[in-house]
Amino acid sequence: MALHFIDETAGSIAVGDTLTLTGAEAHHAAAVRRVRVGEAVTVTDGRGAWLEGECEAVAPREVVVRITGRRDESEPRPRLALAQALAKGDRDELAVQAATELGVDEIVPWQASRSVSRWEGPKAEKGRQRWATIVREAAKQAHRAWLPEVAAIATTAALAARAAGERVLVLEPTAEVRLSSLDLTGDSSIVLVVGPEGGIAPDELARLEAAGAARVRLGDTVLRTSTAGPAALALVNARLGRW
Repeated sequence: MALHFIDETAGSIAVGDTLTLTGAEAHHAAAVRRVRVGEAVTVTDGRGAWLEGECEAVAPREVVVRITGRRDESEPRPRLALAQALAKGDRDELAVQAATELGVDEIVPWQASRSVSRWEGPKAEKGRQRWATIVREAAKQAHRAWLPEVAAIATTAALAARAAGERVLVLEPTAEVRLSSLDLTGDSSIVLVVGPEGGIAPDELARLEAAGAARVRLGDTVLRTSTAGPAALALVNARLGRW
């Protein structure tokens, strides 16, 4: 399978044109993945444009690709979002990486009341950028044409507000309804909410439910915060016919 790269200018490139990878993408292509002249690669702008081409010139700071094919993929519908509570260690980052590989369309960092990790002040944007980097690398590994958006950190009130126009499903081991039993068809975006290591606080559950969110469970076991979201996404992908 051809190596895959992301370049935000790819959307304006036509068959026969050349695209020049620079910066970190050029370094990754030339120094890390060691592409060679004549090697086939694919490039996306992260917004649906998918280019196929061959490397014409390779240098650490610049890789020139001659475009031989193009297609434009529509954004998946319904959109799938993962509201991932901040967690200690790298558990939230593991969830973000796996969710991107599994096809999530948006990642929402959630500052839950029981989150041990706290994104406050300048740390909030630094954390979001860190997650965005993880998403970008995972999207390249998974050969995705659409790059998931990483939203600004959300409060419980912000998640509750989304229930007015989206289908918000809160993953809760004590819920009576199984996620696998739901009819997920329709155009409404689906937001999967995953709590931190200590679970979602009762007052947060109540606030989300009062706004229209629904509690659902995956099965009879309790999953880690790093695995619950990806497991739910796999199930939803199958139910929606994406897989």
